[in-house]
Amino acid sequence: MTHKEILDYCLTKPGAYIDYPFGEDVTVVKVKAPSQDKGRIFAQLFLLKDKPKATFNCDAVTGEFYRSVYPETVTRGYHCPAVQQPYFNTVNLGETVPDDEMIIMIEHSYSTVVAKMPKYMQLELNPESEG
Repeated sequence: MTHKEILDYCLTKPGAYIDYPFGEDVTVVKVKAPSQDKGRIFAQLFLLKDKPKATFNCDAVTGEFYRSVYPETVTRGYHCPAVQQPYFNTVNLGETVPDDEMIIMIEHSYSTVVAKMPKYMQLELNPESEG
């Protein structure tokens, strides 16, 4: 998937929007519930040494799984402090990760971030889940 395809897909998620907290070179996709003042990052798109990359949130087990399946393509979040690295994966785009796996990583990142929000915010983002 390209940066544009990833960005377009991310923006289909409820509450998703673009932000540039790290400068205009890093496109950040955040999610926020309507009652929130600010969102939480679930995807980051950038170039590193002129190569397209994406970083996604994950739980430690899922992160390790993708790093073991795609060892040359998926690495710990390179820009994160060491203590946070197991919870972020950076993906070299245009390499060995199939598009359907990228979609799964995006979905996992989004759901991981939303699951950390208070329940009322989760319900604002997905009212059908109530009950």
